[in-house]
Amino acid sequence: MELKSKGVEVGRCKVRRLMREQGLRAISPKRFVPQTTDSRHDKLVSPNLLKEEGRSIFSWGRVIVGDITYLPLRNGKWCYLAMFQDKVTRRIVGWKISARMTADLVTEALRSGLRRGLIKRGAIVHTDRGSQYVSGEYRRLLAQTGLRQSMSGRGNCYDNAQAESFFSRFKTEMVEGGVFETAVEARSESFSYIEGYYNRIRLHSSLDYKSPMEYERELKLNERRSGRESFVSTFS
Repeated sequence: MELKSKGVEVGRCKVRRLMREQGLRAISPKRFVPQTTDSRHDKLVSPNLLKEEGRSIFSWGRVIVGDITYLPLRNGKWCYLAMFQDKVTRRIVGWKISARMTADLVTEALRSGLRRGLIKRGAIVHTDRGSQYVSGEYRRLLAQTGLRQSMSGRGNCYDNAQAESFFSRFKTEMVEGGVFETAVEARSESFSYIEGYYNRIRLHSSLDYKSPMEYERELKLNERRSGRESFVSTFS
């Protein structure tokens, strides 16, 4: 589909044959199984607002999902990637990498999406029940910016499967079983992948083979057209 979008008419069989002739091997994510999160804390959890919205979400910036994953380093240690993703467009709207998995990690990742204007006021922000998401720092940011907190049900890892699915593809397409030399390299490589490739170029079958940013632009254009049509009909 990506080749066809560039004007190259080619089928799967030809691509497969050319790859075989050149000794190229396709990589793809392993069978994806969402993992539950250790939520052993005594903090009050938030309800699952996604069940209230159902399938009525069509606009960008209204529902955001978030999660954290581990990234391996050469020295045997880990760094951590927190990200927030638009549920409709699949665009990664905010992210941050840190050597520590703290409340500041998720708070700064969310702030980056807010600074870019990619999260609408009143939006649902859905995560698992991890301790970072019940911290006072994170919840104050939600309250200050008019966002609604939502959490997966106890033991229901599929509630946040979209965020975990992104991490599965991230690790397959970029890390591919390897490690980062340092946390600094992890940040640099992640920036190239997320901002340079995933958001701008990577095609998604669920988005009618468009990239997240291309799909987002179409939604915004349709919103503007609908607004103009409503304005005209009001005064006609």
